[in-house]
Amino acid sequence: MNYKTDIGYRKEILTRLLNTIITHEDEIISALQDDFNKPAFEAVVTETSYVISDLKYTIKNISRWAKPKRVFPFVLNIPSSDYIYKEPYGKVLVIAPWNYPFQLALCPVISAVAAGNQVVLKPSELTPRTAEIIEKIIAKTFAFDHVEVIQGDVQVATNLLEQRWDYIFFTGSVAVGKIISKAAAKNLTPVTLELGGKNPCIVDESANLKLAAKRIVWGKFINAGQTCIAPDYILVHKKSKSDFIQYLKDEITLAYGDNPEVSPDYARIINAKNWSRLVGMIEETKVLFGGQYNSETNYISPTLIDESNLESLIMQEEIFGPLLPLLSYEDEAEINTIIAKYEKPLALYIFSERKSFCNTIIASHSFGGGCVNDTMVHFSNKQLPFGGVGHSGIGAYHGKLSFDIFSHHKGVVKKATWIDLPLRYAPYKDKLASIKKILNWI
Repeated sequence: MNYKTDIGYRKEILTRLLNTIITHEDEIISALQDDFNKPAFEAVVTETSYVISDLKYTIKNISRWAKPKRVFPFVLNIPSSDYIYKEPYGKVLVIAPWNYPFQLALCPVISAVAAGNQVVLKPSELTPRTAEIIEKIIAKTFAFDHVEVIQGDVQVATNLLEQRWDYIFFTGSVAVGKIISKAAAKNLTPVTLELGGKNPCIVDESANLKLAAKRIVWGKFINAGQTCIAPDYILVHKKSKSDFIQYLKDEITLAYGDNPEVSPDYARIINAKNWSRLVGMIEETKVLFGGQYNSETNYISPTLIDESNLESLIMQEEIFGPLLPLLSYEDEAEINTIIAKYEKPLALYIFSERKSFCNTIIASHSFGGGCVNDTMVHFSNKQLPFGGVGHSGIGAYHGKLSFDIFSHHKGVVKKATWIDLPLRYAPYKDKLASIKKILNWI
């Protein structure tokens, strides 16, 4: 079968992938627990069920997405039939991260296959058990020359980037994103870069503080804070700060108990290197709550930090861990000054009951996506684009957009031959006034 043109085959192979994942779901969950103690609940909600849902949605809609779209012709081309055709780019490289190592590896592969591409997937070497089960699933589902998994470290990724690709999809850090972009530029290869940034979370004096605390604790500490769209720091109104801190403490205890280290619902930091980086951030700050850590298990407790200096290490880079700085503000000017200090974030969150305040913040700041009165849930809607802007990423995907980014949109005009209007042809004598009139009318 020709996966480049045969939509039926694409649906068949994606259905096979769906069934293989369902068969091996328990192994996937176990692998995620082995790699960094990801709780089974989080593994299902953020990894396996998300991929299964994405597959079902893609299989259901692929025929409609792939169908040529007819558009209205340009007036000077009438009579004609004009279409947009979706064709695969060709050979696609997907480089996946470690924080959601199953979901963020498989979802781009699903979309690339749906669009008719060949795919090489490089999973993260920092989650070896998950990478192993991904390779097993791919090998059971696809022919070797259709989708292939290549394991390895940074050098393997570097070697892959030296090859010529028709499209590159990368999820990871801004620093590595720049390397990917530079490598792709040599061959003018199009890229999607899903990166990160310092995501602000604003809590104004009108907010439902208890509910805000509950939703922020969930969004910040799921996956031990190792989420690119997690709130990176809080901007809370001075009037509300004291009460809000207490609500945060209460919600952390409700979620993870008095000792989160023994909670079955709390993940670990991915490795010693990242653990050391985060501990270094804690040591130069004023801890309000938490701050415990254990090098033997790469454990860091959910930690609240008070009024970090904007020049401190924790405010200089994306935290990507369970540390939550709280900064206070008095007016919108202070909010704008702090947010403007950083590159455009991947996400921005607002907790407020004032619609005008929310609308002003949304209109005033450029960011990838976000929520009002919640965190992270915009990621779950397949009708919404997901992606960054500026340093937080290039391109957006999810739902139909995922199919579109892996497709070249080819415009074709099918011109009638039963009539041929002479106006466009030379000689142009006595035609200028007529063409001006037509073009001005358009």
